[in-house]
Amino acid sequence: MAKVVAKTGNEAMAEAMRQIDPDVVAAYPITPATEIVMIFAKFVADGLVNTEYVAVESEHSAMSACVGAAAAGGRVMTGTSSQGLALMYEILPIAAALRLPIVMCDVNRAISGPINIHCDHSDTMAARDFGWLQIFSENSQEAYDSLIQAIRIAEDPRVHLPAMVTTDGFIISHCMDRIEILEDNEVKNFIGQDRKTDVKLLDTDKPVAIGSIDLQDYYFEHRMPVAQAMKDSKKVILEVAQEFGQKFGRKYGLLEEYKTADAENIIVALGSTCGTAKVVVDELRAQGKKVGLLKIRVFRPFPAEEIVQVLSKAKNVAVLDRSDSWSGQGGQVFTEIRSALFDTKVKPGMINFIYGLGGREIDLDQIRSAFKALEEIDKQPMVSYLGMRQ
Repeated sequence: MAKVVAKTGNEAMAEAMRQIDPDVVAAYPITPATEIVMIFAKFVADGLVNTEYVAVESEHSAMSACVGAAAAGGRVMTGTSSQGLALMYEILPIAAALRLPIVMCDVNRAISGPINIHCDHSDTMAARDFGWLQIFSENSQEAYDSLIQAIRIAEDPRVHLPAMVTTDGFIISHCMDRIEILEDNEVKNFIGQDRKTDVKLLDTDKPVAIGSIDLQDYYFEHRMPVAQAMKDSKKVILEVAQEFGQKFGRKYGLLEEYKTADAENIIVALGSTCGTAKVVVDELRAQGKKVGLLKIRVFRPFPAEEIVQVLSKAKNVAVLDRSDSWSGQGGQVFTEIRSALFDTKVKPGMINFIYGLGGREIDLDQIRSAFKALEEIDKQPMVSYLGMRQ
């Protein structure tokens, strides 16, 4: 029987970690993600979990310890944000290449400089091509549910890739929300008691070499399976989401369509902004305007075919990016969606808004202005900055 509680996003993620009860957690504190592992460390101290908690000297060491523990066959988790995630960048693609299903709580925060501790997606987007699954959360409930699902997804033999579940810094991580917490035994039964793996670094009966040098002869062949596993993970994500929905009543997918069926103008967004956008969609619908929202929940693997299916029917599309690629061609979400739509015979008009950098608030008026821009799309630049002071 689910229990209704009030928790912040960080508390919700820590509670999911407690119920998952991983073998090892290695982490280093960083705002605004510190609270997740701090709360979990208290669970360890109080004997509520059987986890080996490794307090390390840096995030680079944290991910290195996670790689070692996962290679030994353990169920492994961690948490970080921003510069901490950046300090892990050297090790993130190694975890993916070694096919280690580490699960990370990542609290989205701007990357310095200038120094900033508030939300945007630049930290996660910079890691998008490291072979990690990426799941974005609109609220604390999604963060809790997605973290539980991520264990099943990452550990599935068809995937065996690391995964990060993200929340928006301070907006979700530190704000109180109503969520439904599952019973401990329900979580255990859903994810399975132990991680199942045929490869264990410490198994002396079946010795293996992990992390060997791999030059021109086989490097290419060992990278390709990561791409294939990422592609295969789509099916697994949907299977796990379907089972989760059947058992617990909350349904998830790669995307969420909000009033897009007959929409002429659609906004695309990720994370907490989607909740704000839904309010504006309802308001404009009441005025008779055919508008909708496409929420991308899973950014890696990128759901290109599914996005095309929704957006190719629209007249105009505005993509909201909470990070900038610095390419002059728009944010990361925009450029990927444009690429996905390249081969479609009928393309919607498309514009891109970079918004919310460094925690700048995205409000109802800004989203209204984005929809207004779609009504006059021929007068709009391809890329513009929403909510920036002139």
